[in-house]
Amino acid sequence: MTEPLAEHIKPEEEISAERFSEVSLDSLGEWKRSHHCGELGAEHIGEDVILMGWVQRRRDHGGLIFVDLRDREGITQVVFDPQHSREAHERAHSLRNEYVIAVKGTVRRRPEGMENPKLKTGEIEVLVHDLKILNASRTPPFLVEDRVQVGENVRLQYRYIDLRRPSMMRNLRTRHEALQITRNFFSERGFIEVETPVLTKSTPEGARDYLVPSRIYPGRFYALPQSPQLFKQLLMVSGFDRYFQIVKCFRDEDLRADRQPEFTQLDLEMSFISEADIYAIIEEWLYTLFKKIAGVELQIPFRKMTYEDAMNKYGTDRPDLRYDLEIIDVTDIVSASDFQVFRQAISSGGRVCVLKYPGGVKFSRKELDDFIAFVQRLGAKGMAWIKIQPDQWQSPIAKFLDEGVRAALTERLNLGEGDIIFFMADRRDVAFPVMGEFRTHLAEKEGLAEKGSYEFVWITHFPLLEWSAEEKRFVSVHHPFTAPVEEELHLLEESPERVHSRAYDLVLNGIEIGGGSIRIHRRDVQERVFRVLGIGDDEAREKFGFLLEALQYGAPPHGGIAFGFDRLLMLMVGASSIRDVIAFPKTQKATCLLTGAPSEPDVQQLLELHIRVEVEKEKTGNLS
Repeated sequence: MTEPLAEHIKPEEEISAERFSEVSLDSLGEWKRSHHCGELGAEHIGEDVILMGWVQRRRDHGGLIFVDLRDREGITQVVFDPQHSREAHERAHSLRNEYVIAVKGTVRRRPEGMENPKLKTGEIEVLVHDLKILNASRTPPFLVEDRVQVGENVRLQYRYIDLRRPSMMRNLRTRHEALQITRNFFSERGFIEVETPVLTKSTPEGARDYLVPSRIYPGRFYALPQSPQLFKQLLMVSGFDRYFQIVKCFRDEDLRADRQPEFTQLDLEMSFISEADIYAIIEEWLYTLFKKIAGVELQIPFRKMTYEDAMNKYGTDRPDLRYDLEIIDVTDIVSASDFQVFRQAISSGGRVCVLKYPGGVKFSRKELDDFIAFVQRLGAKGMAWIKIQPDQWQSPIAKFLDEGVRAALTERLNLGEGDIIFFMADRRDVAFPVMGEFRTHLAEKEGLAEKGSYEFVWITHFPLLEWSAEEKRFVSVHHPFTAPVEEELHLLEESPERVHSRAYDLVLNGIEIGGGSIRIHRRDVQERVFRVLGIGDDEAREKFGFLLEALQYGAPPHGGIAFGFDRLLMLMVGASSIRDVIAFPKTQKATCLLTGAPSEPDVQQLLELHIRVEVEKEKTGNLS
């Protein structure tokens, strides 16, 4: 539900209808803006100027009235002096925050000691000769300032006001610049920008499609694309060789904290290439982007790490490498211990892994209990710990570890005085991922990640398929058009879990920002992969017949990658949410508080589409 304006402002600040109508409004007439509000400096002193914008704040000093006038470029202080223009001064008494005005005046130097070094225009002010009030404004629900504390729902409901804040204006301008740099970069390197269809055929790729009913063909539906995947492959078959597109994509996913139902993607594809070609072009693009936007020179080439190494060392295929904490498997060492929890886990096929944190002896018992509660919420049975004190190993489990076990742990973990080690014993698919989550949690608590640092890593050599216990079949780790490693093709039918793919993800500071693969370019291989996925020949022809046919007409070897542009921009500008780099985002519940979308359709629309809607009231929920 949206929240009313009156809940966020004091009643006496509200402008009544009578008060609103009393404001005498002007038209621009022949006035033409000469400068933006962030452009004037000492070099303009003595010039007559015309500025237009919004009243940031008004200060009445008895005689003089000062107004901070704001537009997208910045703020200029304008001064109303009754000795200079009595009419303009009298009208300035009616100004309030967010009024839209135009002023005509002369640039002059601020009095000595009154300069504002925080503003680009802080050396000067404009002495006003004439004032036009172009529009009044109700008192906004929050101040147009970055330091103001206001709930995100209120910000999204009044997004047109929120976007006036300097940080939001700056974020969207940075987005514009990044998009222009990206377009120019790929165009200069022989890529052709091609727009692919928005209304297309439903070919599920892991998330649910948004369906669009067809009025002309009753009972049939288009789908909004989750990505241009198949079309960009067809462009390679067509001989375009290098394609890119900055494209809107749509996924009807379950609600998550930092996902959007529609998002912007940089999509590209290349023919006659290998993985190394993809790595090189992307690293050059990101180097260019970060240097021009953030003034940061990235270290290229980026690190590379196999999926298996990432999971073993960090418990995730999205490792944050800004800090050096590594997970270490000590199953072989502790199997000789007398600790029953370790022995039971190992005997049932599980593993015991360890995370060492230097200086961790400082943690209190309450902090350690909180750590254990954290991993238990993630599905672990518990977590043991040992503090390496000067003269002892301090821990409830220390008595179960004899001198031989302690010596082996000390050597493998390079233990030193002041360290703490955390143990987790469980199934491999629980112990390592949960320890990976704990690693991130510990790093955040301790502030281990250096602000303003960027650590990229390519994750490679993913499994081609994984078993889905829910669907009781193999599913693609990436998507079904990803090429298997050619030397392992003979294992596809008999041991599909052993086949690796030619896929790659790019991870930045623990967040996946892009992913892609070398594609299958032969029909026979594509059909084999479909069959292993449980997609029979008839279903394959129904869903992907156009692709299978195209692969018969000279499809070249090709591959590509796609980047979530919103997520990349979020990391570049240091925002806490992708919603802060999107002009009009949806909420975490996929609703638009500004427009009220999604909304109920008109009955006539449904009749024309031959659709009847039946919704159980109790299942509709609260959309705010």
